[in-house]
Amino acid sequence: MARASAGARLHFGFCNLSLSHERLYGALGVGLAAPRVVIDAEPATDVRVTVEDAAVEDPAASTGSAPGVRDDVREYATVAVDQLGVDGARIAVRESLPRHAGLGSGTQLAAATLAAVAAAHGEPTRVRERAPALGRGGRSGVGVATFESGGFVLDAGHPTARFTTDRPADGEWTVPPVAARHAVPDDWRFLLVEPDADAGRSGAAEDDAMRTAVERADPGLADRIGGIVTRRVLPAIATGNAEAFGAAVAEIGRLNGAWYADEQGGVYRPPVGGIVASLSAASAVFGAGQSSWGPTVYGVTDAARADAALVAGERALDAAGVDGEVSVVRASNEGARIGATDPQSADPERGNTKPRGDGA
Repeated sequence: MARASAGARLHFGFCNLSLSHERLYGALGVGLAAPRVVIDAEPATDVRVTVEDAAVEDPAASTGSAPGVRDDVREYATVAVDQLGVDGARIAVRESLPRHAGLGSGTQLAAATLAAVAAAHGEPTRVRERAPALGRGGRSGVGVATFESGGFVLDAGHPTARFTTDRPADGEWTVPPVAARHAVPDDWRFLLVEPDADAGRSGAAEDDAMRTAVERADPGLADRIGGIVTRRVLPAIATGNAEAFGAAVAEIGRLNGAWYADEQGGVYRPPVGGIVASLSAASAVFGAGQSSWGPTVYGVTDAARADAALVAGERALDAAGVDGEVSVVRASNEGARIGATDPQSADPERGNTKPRGDGA
């Protein structure tokens, strides 16, 4: 039996959404050690999928329903089998990420499924090459890049002429190359605040929202973001300055939010704005923002302030009047783990976690 295990990712935003510039998108993000998606696979004559993640099976869980995860994995596995030229695979979903929560669930689930099926058949994964056929990497390359090697990633985006207001059909693009990658310092931590809120946009709804944002995007925001990336973000990660990094990516998130304000009801989608405001006022949090379409909110902190950041996350949920889950996790400077496994083994890497609400 083969196993693929990959961590979530944070998405800090894009460098450009304006058609006035030569390159479109250009995403920034970081790979996380937890939460994780874990997929087991073994050769079979057809595609069979079971979901064994207790959190997914719980209908009250924010992770999403088991049928949704099962359907996604079956679709990804069917494409993977075709790409690899093999008969099939028996697949078990051991752990999965919250669906459409801003943590990269789609790309990590697709890539882990491909990798597990490939490993089960002794084939190379070649996730970057095969991601477009799985419908991944159409705008952001962060998910694929963190699956490959973790760390902080800035991708190069796509030529604007190729990606106007509509993305090409699945399979008709290449994943944007990595323009810069840095290992995240060992003492950095990331606060995750996951409010009980509607899932972020995906599929056709995301395509429509992105099309509208690109059509209306102010090119001046891209110029400001470019300056922040080159003069603040990259120097901060290169020198290990967590405070400067947190402040810089938070500013990029706010500027991205101006592009999406009409689509999501403000610079941040409700109830994210109140949570970000609360975290931004906390001394243990160096910068906070919305990851992708949310609703997950991130905060940048360090090991010495991790407990205080956790408390700040709880207070932020209280102030917003919503339940949810708060955790502090490490970054991951390695890619997905792929290889043979004992099917009874576990792969827990979640950091300090505190649910809010009835279980608090």
